[in-house]
Amino acid sequence: MLEYLLRLALLLPLLGGLIWGSLWLTRWLQARLHGVQANSAGERHLQLVEARLVAPGMKLAVVRFHDREILLGCTRQGMVRLSETRIAVTESE
Repeated sequence: MLEYLLRLALLLPLLGGLIWGSLWLTRWLQARLHGVQANSAGERHLQLVEARLVAPGMKLAVVRFHDREILLGCTRQGMVRLSETRIAVTESE
């Protein structure tokens, strides 16, 4: 019985550390693989504004990139830029 409790006391923190490490590694890899990097002001360069399902396998998405909003048509075969607009930048004093 004492041997069982000693193994449990040793392996339980080890198992908890492995679980915590795998969760941390998953979050870190997702951030790196999806390109979630902020600029010096802490803002992302690419932002999904809105996405709508038009039909099965077809979506319309509005993406904000720097000072532009881009309308994309997304299908299973790829993406097509449908429209693009510039956003007026206002300077606050």
